[in-house]
Amino acid sequence: MRKVTDMFPARTVFAIALAVLVTACGKPGDTQEPKEVIRALSGAEETELRSMAAGVFAVLPDVMPGHEGTTAEMIALGKSLYFDKRLSVNDKQSCNTCHDVSNGAAGVDNEVTSEGALGGRGTRNSPTVFNAGFHAMQFWDGRAADLIEQAKGPICNPAEMAMPEPAAVEAKLRKTAEYPGLFAEAFPEQPSPVTFDNVAKAIAAFERTLIAPSRFDKWITGDTAALTMSERRGMHTFINTGCISCHNGPLFGGNGLQKLGNVQPYATSDPGRYNVTKDPADSLMFKVPSLRLAARTKPYFHDGSVPTLSKAIELMGWHQLGKKLSNQDVAEIETFLKAL
Repeated sequence: MRKVTDMFPARTVFAIALAVLVTACGKPGDTQEPKEVIRALSGAEETELRSMAAGVFAVLPDVMPGHEGTTAEMIALGKSLYFDKRLSVNDKQSCNTCHDVSNGAAGVDNEVTSEGALGGRGTRNSPTVFNAGFHAMQFWDGRAADLIEQAKGPICNPAEMAMPEPAAVEAKLRKTAEYPGLFAEAFPEQPSPVTFDNVAKAIAAFERTLIAPSRFDKWITGDTAALTMSERRGMHTFINTGCISCHNGPLFGGNGLQKLGNVQPYATSDPGRYNVTKDPADSLMFKVPSLRLAARTKPYFHDGSVPTLSKAIELMGWHQLGKKLSNQDVAEIETFLKAL
């Protein structure tokens, strides 16, 4: 058998070898990660998945509770107030500052904790305002029953918008050129409509329009191609791991309170709902966050201490379920959550 060097000059052989090497490895400077191996669902698993999902989850509704009787004028007023920095003591902060819904944002500021109008910071992470009106309660400790009650809190909170009292908010708005007329249009039956209650009602009316469905909603209503095999595999892992014990319903959470560190203790100085009720049984109880938009609302947990979604999944598996999830389990669940 003739040698390669007998048929081609040595320089040609080197060039061929280099070409093969470049073709195999990509362009110089490229870094190619190995492709993820997708564990395809069997036919039986696909059937099982659809059955389990139908029983555990649900499509996101088109209308939020409390929307009845809402007018276009109330929504327009609420939108104006939501973006207006004049609701803060020094005209530096609006609702949108911490719960950004502009330019395709996900309803958060992606900060660990949010800076207040006067420069201090709160102690809890700002959750997304999208879909918030579907939640069973508001705030991490569930201290507000609905969006109206929630909207009142930050405006007069010294660590947030820092207005001294509701009467100061009303006086400030009455002095503006536009708000007396906008309030009159939104609440035409009231002789003096510029009230703190109406501020909250209007903001809540706008927030009820912030509904963010996903491809999951198409899949659960019959569009089998709406989720990829990787995403369906991730949902299967999510369900069978036990995540659904807390993250269920149309919001994948948001429907109750749960102890942080339910199985394995979680170190935090925040006592959670105990601050509201002073009942020892409520120590470390926090509202279960909705997982819709989770991939876009980092950092995670009540204190914003977890920077990545994969780490949050790993920690939840351990602290809430007592399971040490494999890297593959974490990756599969994360892939599914990104579809929400």
